[in-house]
Amino acid sequence: MSTSTSSKPMDQQIVDVVKGLVMDGVRKANSGHPGGPMSSADFASVLYHEFLNYDPDDAGWFNRDRFVLSAGHESMLLYSLLHLAGFLELDDLENFRQLDSRTPGHPEHDDTPGAEATTGPHGQGFSMAVGMAVAEAFLKTRLGEDVMDHFTYVLASDGDFQEPVTIGTASLAGLWGLGKLVVFYDSNKVQLAGPTQLCDCCDYKKLFESLCWQVIEIDGHDRDAIRKAIAAGQADTRRPTLIIGHTIMAHGAATVEGDFNTHGAPLKPEEIAATKKKMGLPEDEFFYVPAEVKTAFQTRHGELRRMADAWREKVEERNCSKDGDGDFPEFWRLINTPRKDIELDWPVFETEGKIATRKAWGTCLDAIMNQLTNLVGGSADLDPSNQTANFRKAMRDFAPDDHAARNLPFGVREFPMAAIVNGLALHGGIVPFGATFLTFSDYCRNALRMSALQKLAPLFVFTHDSFYLGEDGPTHQPIEHVASLRLIPDLVDFRPADANETTLCLQAALAESGRPSLLFLTRQGLPVLDPAKYPNMVEGVKRGGYVLRDCAGTPELLLIATGSEVSLALAAADKFPDAKIRVVSMPSVRLFEDQPKAYRDEVLPPAAAKRMALEAGRPEGWYKYVGLDGRVLGIDHFGASAPAGELAEKYGFTVDNVTRMIKEIL
Repeated sequence: MSTSTSSKPMDQQIVDVVKGLVMDGVRKANSGHPGGPMSSADFASVLYHEFLNYDPDDAGWFNRDRFVLSAGHESMLLYSLLHLAGFLELDDLENFRQLDSRTPGHPEHDDTPGAEATTGPHGQGFSMAVGMAVAEAFLKTRLGEDVMDHFTYVLASDGDFQEPVTIGTASLAGLWGLGKLVVFYDSNKVQLAGPTQLCDCCDYKKLFESLCWQVIEIDGHDRDAIRKAIAAGQADTRRPTLIIGHTIMAHGAATVEGDFNTHGAPLKPEEIAATKKKMGLPEDEFFYVPAEVKTAFQTRHGELRRMADAWREKVEERNCSKDGDGDFPEFWRLINTPRKDIELDWPVFETEGKIATRKAWGTCLDAIMNQLTNLVGGSADLDPSNQTANFRKAMRDFAPDDHAARNLPFGVREFPMAAIVNGLALHGGIVPFGATFLTFSDYCRNALRMSALQKLAPLFVFTHDSFYLGEDGPTHQPIEHVASLRLIPDLVDFRPADANETTLCLQAALAESGRPSLLFLTRQGLPVLDPAKYPNMVEGVKRGGYVLRDCAGTPELLLIATGSEVSLALAAADKFPDAKIRVVSMPSVRLFEDQPKAYRDEVLPPAAAKRMALEAGRPEGWYKYVGLDGRVLGIDHFGASAPAGELAEKYGFTVDNVTRMIKEIL
């Protein structure tokens, strides 16, 4: 570590050193974004150095302030601050964007201590931060301000504000009165393709004021103005705060200030040298961090450690209080218990009549909502259809005067909903869920991908899972959605065959710790399967696929089905009492693929050559299990507006048609 002889004020030295690290990191990687970090450096440095509360020895301390870099392309700025704070080594910065480094091209929360969220797709960092602020507000009502009381800060860019998901979540943040949310908008008016005026005429001050935010406009390079704005954001506890910082792209660069080319390309070596000279940094020293700058940056560390230690003592005291402390110990124990170890009482469904799996989900939700008291979520304006209406009525709508409420009224905002749910999961202490129609998962898709990428475990409930939706027609009838969502890595799919499988799928989903779960549920009623008649069901659902109805010896035909097509497969198999037909229910392809090959071969014996799969969706993925010579009853075209029964006849999802296909195979 070097020694500085600069006579500049320390806050200026910190900013200059951060900019030097940004330029060197991007240049060494020959890839990255130097211009944005240089325009944001004043705000980020002041925030981290002077305002942000964290434990220097534990980046995951529960009551820390969250700092979300929504402008994920400015990652080298975050990494520079994390180095000054002591969470990253200089070697980490020198390995920026390299294989297996702790400093990937965009922040990844599970790779880098101090990175609160995986960001990069614009708008989602902002939106996940809203989820974090919701979690803080709710948990404060259960744990008290002495245990849960932190701010959520966001650094966002022009690109973030151009993504509509930001405005959707901002509308909810204002409506919900998230006063502990402070967003800095680095308005440098430059993006990758040129000036923002080419594509944006929005007055964000007026817009956000209309969304019930406090809005403060400042010179984003005036550090005194930054301090006053952050303090004003902290002081307004009824409204979230947007600080619009008017900045200059690549601020401080020798000759390329304001140049949009600095947004996405390293500065040239001669430009870096000239810029360092202008700043008073050694021109020929790379990754320069003077000892006194790092020491100054960590001036508050003693105070921060004492604050974190006092918090831990308070938690211990409240857990051990002889006089009792309300439900604090019980709730604290709940939110710190691994989800797989939480025991809940679940409903059992009678086998008389038919029940839609969406209704079974609603019954399960009604049963567990008072047991799992950190279950928080809601529906995208489809409460009755998604069967969350009882949850909403009992748990109340989250609102400025009721942060203890557990239903989040998202409105018709599927993408914001999914991103906010991810933020709830990132914060911790919450079991989050969101619900909508399956066809609208298209709006959610990038947030679902980000959920899996971040190893989160929220629950996403998608009802009306096929053309059986009926009269609403092809705009609302999912065709490709289940197959498409199964392509996302590390995401668990559940398409239960009946009400009892729905319960078991929910149990499996809530036991997940590092993968999001998606439930695909029917609108139409399905026969209820008797677990006593099908003894493999309970353990089989946990393994993703299992033998539902077996035959003696090697099967002549394997019938594989999911969801509403399982009962169809059973009914068709009943037409062949003398044939050796094995019916396999596969509620989760992902969980089935997780199983050892021996188990998969036990369920689907390689010797059973004749195979058929049934699913009311795209057929292509099932050829992996039936082989190129196998048969798949699926649907590869859009639906139509008609009663569900008529569509089933038209598309061949009937016992008569499946019976005919089985005859052809046998």
